[in-house]
Parts: sequence; structure tokens; C-alpha cells
Amino acid sequence: MTTTPEKNLALMHTAYRTLQSGDLDACAELVTENFIANLPGLPDPLHGREIWKLGAQTMFEAFPDLRIQVEDMFGVDDKVTVRVHFEGTHQGTFQGIEATRRPVSYRSIEIYRMEGDKIAEEWVAPDMMSLMRQISPESG
Repeated sequence: MTTTPEKNLALMHTAYRTLQSGDLDACAELVTENFIANLPGLPDPLHGREIWKLGAQTMFEAFPDLRIQVEDMFGVDDKVTVRVHFEGTHQGTFQGIEATRRPVSYRSIEIYRMEGDKIAEEWVAPDMMSLMRQISPESG
């Protein structure tokens, strides 16, 4: 199945809407079974639909009111790039930091590669320094 930039953009809009709704099972169905996640700080990519789902679940457990605003999205060939803004309240443990009940706001630049009608690979660059500074016990 061939992809077009228009189909890929529509798929990514659907994925972000579904993610925002909190339906992680439906969202996981939009990625390939052998999904590849390229994450900053890791020497090798992670693989599998369940890896994606675990990452999303971790975010929603720590920030259950997470709001996702797509600020920019464009596609070329089999890739889509997204500039996204996340906001929420730190209500659960995140990367070893207990809930602070503080509001958070951070952005991410994300690139996705499509295969057919599924998301096959991602490269994400969230502003983790900003997020961690906002929930750091020293910043309270």
C-alpha cells in the first residue's frame, strides 16, 4: 500500500486526537507491530507496539490531565514532522520524581515514518530539560 503526504497527515491527526482522548489501545492500533522508537539518550532504538503504549501510559499516569496541542504538522514522502505542545499537572511519579501537583508545559519536535496506513517509526525530541526543571523538588 502506498502512502501519500495527505494520507500520512490525516493518519497523524487521527493519532494525536486518539491519544488526547486517552484511548491508548485504539492509538496503539495505529502503529505497526514492529514499531521503532528512536528516543534521545538511548544508544539503540526500542521496538514494538507495546513499547509505544508503555511510554504513552507512563505519561498519562504521571500527567492524567495531559493536554496535547499540535502546533505545526507537515509531511513529505513517507514522513510527517510535528511540533507539539504538552500541558498538564504532575499528579503521579515520573522518572522517579513523586507527584508535585505542579502544572507543566513543554514542547516536542517529533518525526514519524509511515508504512501503508500505519505509523512505523518515530524520532522524538521532547524538551525534557524544561519538563524536569518544572517538576524538580528543588524548583518548588
